[in-house]
Amino acid sequence: MADALTAEAVRDELGRLTDWSGSPAGISRTVELASFPAAVAVVDRVAVVAEELGHHPDIDIRWRTVTFRCVTHSVDRVTVRDLELARRIDEIIGGAR
Repeated sequence: MADALTAEAVRDELGRLTDWSGSPAGISRTVELASFPAAVAVVDRVAVVAEELGHHPDIDIRWRTVTFRCVTHSVDRVTVRDLELARRIDEIIGGAR
């Protein structure tokens, strides 16, 4: 089981991520892509990474806007696993623009 991060650690890590916000209870990022197919393509790439990591974000797709939310459900808090997933999501989004 992963250890929950402190509020200070989450705040520090959020400063290193692109457009993420949140608290120890969960972090999220919303991104607008060029089209609905582009949004779905990003979600498809995130799904592959999530399977590789064995850690899955909550995802909400609204037309071309996608929101990713990361929290380790087993501890109901943010852990290093969420931060790693967020970094990988940032890489995918960066490549889609």
